[in-house]
Amino acid sequence: MIIKSLKQYASYLSQYTELRVQENKSLSIAFLNGNLVANFKDIANGVSARTYKNGSWGFASSSDMGEESIKAVLKAANDNALFLDSREKRNKLLFEPTVGTFERDLGSKKARWSQEQIMKFLKEVDAYIVSKYPNLSERRVVLQCLDMEKSLLTSDGPSLYTLLPRSNLIVSITVNKDGEPISLYEVFGGFGQFEDNFVEPKSLYGKIDELYDHLIKKSEGVYAEAGLKECILHANLAGILAHEAIGHTTEADLVLGGSIAGSYLNKQVASPLISLVDFAHTYEGNICPVPIFMDDEGTPAEDVVIIENGILKEYMHNKESARHFNAVPKGNARAFKFNDEPLIRMRNTAILPGKSKLEDMIASIEDGYYLINTNNGQADTTSEFMFGVTLGYEIKNGKLGRAIKDTTISGIAFDVLQSVTMVSDDMIWLSGGMCGKKQPMTVGMGGPAIKCKVNIGGR
Repeated sequence: MIIKSLKQYASYLSQYTELRVQENKSLSIAFLNGNLVANFKDIANGVSARTYKNGSWGFASSSDMGEESIKAVLKAANDNALFLDSREKRNKLLFEPTVGTFERDLGSKKARWSQEQIMKFLKEVDAYIVSKYPNLSERRVVLQCLDMEKSLLTSDGPSLYTLLPRSNLIVSITVNKDGEPISLYEVFGGFGQFEDNFVEPKSLYGKIDELYDHLIKKSEGVYAEAGLKECILHANLAGILAHEAIGHTTEADLVLGGSIAGSYLNKQVASPLISLVDFAHTYEGNICPVPIFMDDEGTPAEDVVIIENGILKEYMHNKESARHFNAVPKGNARAFKFNDEPLIRMRNTAILPGKSKLEDMIASIEDGYYLINTNNGQADTTSEFMFGVTLGYEIKNGKLGRAIKDTTISGIAFDVLQSVTMVSDDMIWLSGGMCGKKQPMTVGMGGPAIKCKVNIGGR
């Protein structure tokens, strides 16, 4: 447990300064074909300070969270800011002050399980898989838990204490077909600690059965026909498209670096059916996968409406970029570890649901594909993307057909969103998103299914 309140150090904060103490606790356990291949805990904790002087930032950190160390880190950050200012001479004013105090422990209120109990749970899941599906050539059961606990105080006065937990259980299964391994995986859990997401192993059995059914159909599947096709992207793919290919182009630091979205503000960039939001912490009364109530600059978090009815409305900002664009920061400055500086990051990025039923969307396609899962992808600041597709089905004459083998989709994301003609009425969140922009970061993403045109790879 870290220090919940840093107010005793307020008198040591000079210029504009952010003081943060943080502890990341991670747990990773992995079974491969019933054998324990990973079992470790990691704790990364410490203190950092960031000071702003006339447009220059000074940063310092230490793994020692004692009182004298905290004072030394504050002094070092201030000295670094003064040194850089003497060289850079940017002569910029201070930021408009923010206000607010937030304290919330989002950890489990249930009795915590021991590591032995958790391992027993995982073994039972593995035992179910091997007993029911002995034809599998490989099976993996992996648990990844992360608790991010932090306290923040800024010289403006805002203060924060939060414990943000996440726990994911990944099941991966493989069969051999004609000498070729065919694999699928599913991620369970999400926001919350282990006890909040997993009650008993049998609660996962039905979902594992569904995963196996998809795997067998995939093993008997066909190659997709390459070309520009009418497709339905499941929320798993639509969410990643929203994050990777649209979200990153609208982060203000990347806009300043030349992102294509820099020339799109207040212009039609998508079908009028598309609205895309970076949610701070809550969607329709429910906590999002990564709830951020105040960011690491002490800015209270609000939703950012990136696209509204097809019009690009806002970028995501930190304090510095918001001033440059004459905008209001809404809590997108986030740091992953205590010794990381805050960067402009997404939180929970999703396309908003529409009014169509998924079955009607499928029925509307004569010859296309329903694409469900992805395992990787990349995009750049032109919004050009390529994602792997690990699960999908043909659509023939308005009905689902054969499963397809692994393939890819690619294109220009803004063009794909322009082609959207139907949006489903459901919202599905991805539970285990991580973003790798300079430093890793937990993120949420999701949305409905969308009907669009996209390039699909073939054999």
